[in-house]
Amino acid sequence: MQKLAEICVRRPVFATVIILALTVIGGFSFFGLGVDRFPKIDIPTVSVSTTNAGAAPAEVETEITDVLEGAVNTATGIDELRSSSSTGRSQITISFDLSKDPDVATQEVRDKVNTVLNRLPQTADPPIIQKSDPDASPVILYSMTGPYTVLQLTDLAQNQIVKRIESAYGVGDVFIYGARQRQINVHVDPDRLRAYNLSAVDVANALKTQNLELPGGRVNEGSKTITLRTMSRVSKVEDFNNLV
Repeated sequence: MQKLAEICVRRPVFATVIILALTVIGGFSFFGLGVDRFPKIDIPTVSVSTTNAGAAPAEVETEITDVLEGAVNTATGIDELRSSSSTGRSQITISFDLSKDPDVATQEVRDKVNTVLNRLPQTADPPIIQKSDPDASPVILYSMTGPYTVLQLTDLAQNQIVKRIESAYGVGDVFIYGARQRQINVHVDPDRLRAYNLSAVDVANALKTQNLELPGGRVNEGSKTITLRTMSRVSKVEDFNNLV
């Protein structure tokens, strides 16, 4: 460093040329430098999600989470393993070393999970294994409040706001969180079920089979073809009383 300073003092013209050259090169490099607001990043993180409707958190932890943790914990290159068990759902997140290829990590976790599928409860759904995708994270969060019910806010979001956002240029997808869908709760009379020798399953099957629309075929009339369909979907709440 001292020798460089001596050269600059003895040869000021040379030092000036060097400084100007570095300035010009730095300017060209700055304007030619690639910049991305959301760069593509492959993070070696894999998640394993399993659902078992109606299961208590303690049951999910012992019968699903612990079993899957014991299997995926033997994968190579794991940096961190986190899990959570809630009502009807098990979530495991495995973070690997940055040197680990995300695709290789995902396949390795999938192979480990497949070895313990027979140990999971029969009522549990097959585990869903996904690798982390930063591009799938939302870039804008929009919250709705107002003097309306949750159902009214849900209808407003689905029928107006979501459609406008989806029509904007560059929007990939729009998700609604916290919405409440309309539903009808059917309460059965145990005494009447016993009188007709029926079960709750019979009532549920009747609701499914009698509240649907099916194609009815086609009718050829000369050069015309008429498509038929059955109109048996329930349109009023009172009609549910007549299904069973």
